[in-house]
Amino acid sequence: VPMFGGKGIWISVFLSVSAYCNAGFDILGFLKPDASLELFVGDPLVCLTICCLIILGGIGFIVTVDLYNWGRKRVRKEERRPHLTLHTRIVLVSTVSLLVLGTVLTLGLEYDHTLKDLNFWEKLNASFFQSVTARTAGYATIPQGELGDATKLVTIILMFIGASPGSTGGGIKTSTLFVLIQGIKSAATNRSEKAFHNAIPKDAFRKASVITLLAVALVSAGTWLMAILEPGISLMDALFEVTSAFGTVGLSTGITTDLGVGAKLLSISIMYIGRLGPLTVASLWYFSRGEHISFPEGNISIG
Repeated sequence: VPMFGGKGIWISVFLSVSAYCNAGFDILGFLKPDASLELFVGDPLVCLTICCLIILGGIGFIVTVDLYNWGRKRVRKEERRPHLTLHTRIVLVSTVSLLVLGTVLTLGLEYDHTLKDLNFWEKLNASFFQSVTARTAGYATIPQGELGDATKLVTIILMFIGASPGSTGGGIKTSTLFVLIQGIKSAATNRSEKAFHNAIPKDAFRKASVITLLAVALVSAGTWLMAILEPGISLMDALFEVTSAFGTVGLSTGITTDLGVGAKLLSISIMYIGRLGPLTVASLWYFSRGEHISFPEGNISIG
């Protein structure tokens, strides 16, 4: 970027690595303090490049390797019909769906609000960037504190879902959401769980449910504690801050620097749990070699 001058190459490398690793760190404070990438909201080259790096880092190394092998086999014609794995298909479908949904909702909700001074293509670019960065990347081209509550809620949901397994991002992961949806669909239609002509493992829905419930409990408890420690901030901003910490996103409505020591330590703790995974942290407190006794099943009414 020309405005960076002689240090442009190093700043570009820093931003590229930060984007691919879904870190969200930037060193552009000399241009405008605490502005992240807001100065580039109308620059599609910068925004789309960062978006591509974020997506590549967020889909996971398993998917990246599978896509590489799939493309290599097609070029060399090593197989008649090379196939992507079930995991890769689920991640790609989930990622594209969330990106499109986030873009459309952000564009519609902020069209005449934070995006009102931009032309249509700049609005579309900014909305797409917001949808991408909420997937645990942490960069921002529009001020997060000025977003409407509806848009903040959309961003919170995207941050909570996060990236994909084996990636540089956090959240409950896209595959977890996909399995949950398929499990609900299976229960509603009384059919087995399947996707792309493959059966979904029977234990997948149970694990996905446990992970999601633990994550919801963590975010809820964190928001409650944040509201107690910082009574001056709104509940929406507290929820935004805690969810961002859980998903290791880095987005903020602007309250982070003003938080007290207790609230900052709370955020740090939630970041560690979010990065390790709530199920992993919960399992650290319980060690067992398994059960050796079988009990008869009882009847419980559900729903």
